Amino acid sequence: MAAVQQYPGMCCPCPSSDVDVWISQLKKKQALEYQQLENLCSKVKEVLTEESNVVEVSSPVTVCGDLHGQFYDLMELFTIVGEPPETNYLFMGDYVDRGYYSVQVVSLLLAMKLRYPQRVTLLRGNHECRLTTQVYGFYDECYATYQSCDAWKCFMSVFDCLPLTALIDDVILCMHGGLSPSLESIDQIRVLDRFQELPHEGPMSDLLWSDPDDSGWRVGWRDNARGAGFMWGSDVSHDFTYSNNLAFVSRAHQVQDAGYNWYHDGKVITIFSAPNYCYRVGNLAGYMTVEDGTHTCYTFEAAPRDASDTHSKNLTPYFC
Repeated sequence: MAAVQQYPGMCCPCPSSDVDVWISQLKKKQALEYQQLENLCSKVKEVLTEESNVVEVSSPVTVCGDLHGQFYDLMELFTIVGEPPETNYLFMGDYVDRGYYSVQVVSLLLAMKLRYPQRVTLLRGNHECRLTTQVYGFYDECYATYQSCDAWKCFMSVFDCLPLTALIDDVILCMHGGLSPSLESIDQIRVLDRFQELPHEGPMSDLLWSDPDDSGWRVGWRDNARGAGFMWGSDVSHDFTYSNNLAFVSRAHQVQDAGYNWYHDGKVITIFSAPNYCYRVGNLAGYMTVEDGTHTCYTFEAAPRDASDTHSKNLTPYFC
């Protein structure tokens, strides 16, 4: 009988050998059967619901931004940096939509989270919700893969459980989008009710939608052209990091030509990990390693795609 790996918060965990088979299959770009996927989603929800809105993460850890279904580039990242459990990862959301293999990308990350719950941290992005995935490709991909919307519903139930933020070594606060005028402290994030569809407005929405303003408007808050969240100035970043004893805030959510970029005098970093976004933007991908009180940023180029990959999606520009 296969040995059973006991994961935090799991009453009836899957045998680790089963999860290893799923991971091996997904790394070959092969989607799981629906019953396997349903089992995966059910079990990983048990793990995620035990986590706080602010996941406490200890270094060493590699921090990554948007992936957007770019399977080959995720595998390139694992080739360069290493895979769990040898390497610890913190992913800041937006696993799906836009790319060709969102089902495989998010399934692989969920399987890795189930297999190595203390080595993989998954945060929620603004694309991990029902409305956005029905517009930007994930719903259609789920339907094409499984011939029904049941798989998409399974994924959505998992997305409702994803944590909102993570705190690395008590000094780096990570989220997908950014800060909120409704949140002055990390403790206020801890008490939010995250187990729901992403609201259109409010602090939970802001954490997944907001952007730092570095265009010259450097004071306070203003409306975001995205139609959700806010733009915030450098004064907000300085005040928030000072009052919460933070070194800086790490977030994703915006394409960066160089893979990453610092804002607000080094109080905010944006990391984007989908190189050549939408297979045509030409940007580098970025990631950040944190270890022994230091942080270092790296970049990598888009991975070569399989010659047999003949997708011809009409990808409308969308830089969220």
